[in-house]
Amino acid sequence: MGKVHIFDHPLIQHKLTIMRDKNTGAKEFRELLNEISMLMVYEVTRDLPTEEITVETPICETKARVLSGKKLGIVPILRAGLGMVDGILNMIPAAKVGHVGLYRDPETKQPVEYYCKLPEDSQNRELLVLDPMLATGGSASAAIDFLKQRGCHNIRLVNLIAAPEGIERVQKDHPDVDIYVAACDEQLNDHAYIIPGLGDAGDRLFGTK
Repeated sequence: MGKVHIFDHPLIQHKLTIMRDKNTGAKEFRELLNEISMLMVYEVTRDLPTEEITVETPICETKARVLSGKKLGIVPILRAGLGMVDGILNMIPAAKVGHVGLYRDPETKQPVEYYCKLPEDSQNRELLVLDPMLATGGSASAAIDFLKQRGCHNIRLVNLIAAPEGIERVQKDHPDVDIYVAACDEQLNDHAYIIPGLGDAGDRLFGTK
C-alpha cells in the first residue's frame, strides 16, 4: 500500500492557512501555492538516490554527491495543477513537464481524458502528478491510469489538501503510488468540496467563478 506523507512544517502550515482565508486574492493565492510547492518538493524528493563524483573546488579536489538514477517529470492535472509547476521547476529546473486534462462526463460522472501530452522518455522518469485538491480521488486516479496506460510506473501524487475519501480511492486503485499532502482535512460535503478546504483551487488561482 502506498504511503501517505503529511507535511507539518511550520512554513507550509502558515502559508496554507493564508490560502484557506476567503479574503486572500488570486495574486497572493498564486504566490503562496508557488511557495508551498517549492517547500513540498524539497520533502517529496528526500529519498532520491545520489552518487559520488570528484570535483575541484578553488582550494582542492574533493568527493561530493550529485543526483543519480531516474530523472524527474512533472505532470500537472489541468487546470489547477498548473499552479504548482513553477515552484517545483524553481527547485528542479531540469525536470520535464507533461500535462493531463480531464473533464467529468455529465451522464456517467466518470473522468474523461481530453488532453495528454508527456515527455517522450516519461516511462523512464520518476513522475510527480500535481493537483492542489484531492477530493473524491476520481480525477487523480484517472490521471494515474492514463499515465500507466502509456507505460509510466514510477509515479508519486502531490496535493496541497486531501480528503480521506480521496486518499482511500487512490490507495485502492493505485496501491503502488505514494501520496504527499500539506493537510488531510475532515471530509467532503454534498457537492464534493473538501471541508474545511479552501474552495475551488482553480477558480481562486485564476480569478474565475
